[in-house]
Amino acid sequence: MIKKVIIASQNPVKITTTKLGFERMFSDEQFTFEGIPTSSDVSDQPKSDNETLTGATNRVNNLSKIAPGADYWVGIEGGIEEKNGEMYAFAWIVIKSNEGTIGKSKTGTFFLPHKVAELIREGQELGDADDIVFGIKNSKRQNGAVGILTGDVITRTSFYEQAVIFALIPFKNKKLY
Repeated sequence: MIKKVIIASQNPVKITTTKLGFERMFSDEQFTFEGIPTSSDVSDQPKSDNETLTGATNRVNNLSKIAPGADYWVGIEGGIEEKNGEMYAFAWIVIKSNEGTIGKSKTGTFFLPHKVAELIREGQELGDADDIVFGIKNSKRQNGAVGILTGDVITRTSFYEQAVIFALIPFKNKKLY
């Protein structure tokens, strides 16, 4: 039986990342993947760990209401937070099954350049700040800050992929969760 996975975004990076994570964790199963834009009900640029997790959770819950026929719903929310005058970036992944199981995981974190952080403090979203500082267009639908800053050693897809896999642990180990 083919299982349906719906991602709370039409961003090709988020769809590809979800596909890769599911296919690696469940290589003996078949899936279809669809992206549907879904509200996070938080700021366009979440500015704390808690707000970012809340955004990913809200996306999954909202998505399961507007597209109830799926086997899994996936929310990926990028965020930033400041500590000791420095700003770092990360993302939360939340996955919900039609059985009610929920998996969550957070990516690694990396510190942002001071100029990017300044623009975010002035009200820009991270992707827009990256576009301004690095002279790129629509970087958030491509490799984003992590890809730009690592020279694509870590792409946005690979950055999210491990966290998608970690969020799938409860589904792979149902008896433990």
